[in-house]
Amino acid sequence: MTFPDLDPRTPVLVGVGQSSERIGEPGYRRLSPVDLAAAAAREALADTGADPAAVAAAVDTVAGVRQFEISAPGVPAPLGRSTNYPRSVAARAGAAPRRAILEVVGGQGPQHLVNELAATIAAGGAGAALVFGAEAISTVLHLAGAEDRPDFGETVEGDLEDRGYGLKGLGSRHLAAHGLADAPSQYALFDNARRARLKQTRQEYAAGMGALFAPFTTVAAANPHAAAPVERTAEELVTPGETNRLIAEPYTRYVVAREKVNQGAAVLLMSVEQARRLGVPRDRWVFLHGHADLRERDLLDRADLSRGPASVMAARHALELAGIGAGDLAAIDLYSCFPIAVSNICDGLGLPADGSRELTVTGGLPFFGGPGNNYSTHAIAEIVRRLRERPGTYGMVGANGGMLSKYSAGVYSTLPAPWRPDRSADLQAEIDSWPAVEQAVRADGWGTVETYTVKHGTGGRRTGIVIGRLEADGRRFVAMTADGDDRTLGLLTTGEPVGQRVHVRSLDAGNRVTVDGAREDGVREDGARVEGVRVEGVRADGPLPPGPAVRRGEGPS
Repeated sequence: MTFPDLDPRTPVLVGVGQSSERIGEPGYRRLSPVDLAAAAAREALADTGADPAAVAAAVDTVAGVRQFEISAPGVPAPLGRSTNYPRSVAARAGAAPRRAILEVVGGQGPQHLVNELAATIAAGGAGAALVFGAEAISTVLHLAGAEDRPDFGETVEGDLEDRGYGLKGLGSRHLAAHGLADAPSQYALFDNARRARLKQTRQEYAAGMGALFAPFTTVAAANPHAAAPVERTAEELVTPGETNRLIAEPYTRYVVAREKVNQGAAVLLMSVEQARRLGVPRDRWVFLHGHADLRERDLLDRADLSRGPASVMAARHALELAGIGAGDLAAIDLYSCFPIAVSNICDGLGLPADGSRELTVTGGLPFFGGPGNNYSTHAIAEIVRRLRERPGTYGMVGANGGMLSKYSAGVYSTLPAPWRPDRSADLQAEIDSWPAVEQAVRADGWGTVETYTVKHGTGGRRTGIVIGRLEADGRRFVAMTADGDDRTLGLLTTGEPVGQRVHVRSLDAGNRVTVDGAREDGVREDGARVEGVRVEGVRADGPLPPGPAVRRGEGPS
């Protein structure tokens, strides 16, 4: 297809922008999330090569990626927050949109919004849409107790299409009662299951995680927006130490998403008609050739905890829609909150995960940074920049949300292409038809370990968590170790626990797992401590408790 043949309503990306600052470095201005997003939005408007004021005036739709502070009920905002984040940013960027959207929680959000709004433009429902997001988590934590702390609070009028948190299915009280309220411990279950499937030793698998992520650090070290621009060796990434403590086995701090960042990014889409009217040069145009949005089954419903098939299906469908294969991609950015998020896609698409193929354009979430739900807006911005430098090539962004739960993919190129609707709805129906694994909420008897992790807390405290199958009927259970059960912790921290025989017992506080079936000292019928929190009235289908448990990473996601 040639440019003159394009339907005037064809969506095209015409501008991208990024902003960042690091505490203690020259130019640090204590910017709020709104200010960071607005700076990126203004850069995106200027990046079009047209008159920024005219472009801003043409923006009729804005979509904000949900900030961490508004990603769950009860999350504090020590420095305050806007009552209407999308319109706060729009006003600073000089736009007065008729429609403002606040997206649901999840790292899939940026790519999903691009996919959705591109379709809206193609249908004539919008002329120009600005997608943006930002986090100032590092600044908020740094200044929360300062006497001269800034006030980020503001009240903004105007309609807002608030889509809510979208947390259903991303966690439950049953999981939380067994120590699975945080992302590292849940993702660790997937990586340990994958290691067992590959029949690798702990040392072999750790080396593979290091080899996968070491090249990411090289990219981050060269990125001026990276929160941790330090190149590290594969061995350094996976070797526990004073500054690289174990979090949830097999993860050390260096291989999990870094949330202590001050970063913003924005992407501007518009119709070909608008781009022509505003005088946006064609060398700024980047087309969305393929796209898909899919959702995995809830964690305990999944047939195989070592894989994320819905994520792979989304990436494959986006490539199929674009008419290319993974080997045709000149640039890739795979969401990298934890190693399994990358290796799962590599396994599914046949991409090497040994460091021989560049899999990030930013540096990845552990090294570039994981700005809440907004990481992939940075990835899209970098992909667009690279494709403009190499016209005619293809790039892909894979954006992950939840616990390998939601996946949005986009394939981009400067080559002109018509808008092509995807088949995500049909594929989602197929996924939803997959049978769910039967569960034992209250589990008693002998079983085998399906996957596991050991969480490392303060003061040397360790907690083992097991997902297994009951021998009697094959139902899946989740259980945790009792305080002081060193024998069971020994099983989980050495050798190969997967497939080993264990005993599980249901108590009012939840299920407890042991290696010999004996009741462990310190386990009470009326309750037990779960990472310092006693959880009562556990229901398998209950929502995840509110608060900081929604954090994806460890200290620095």
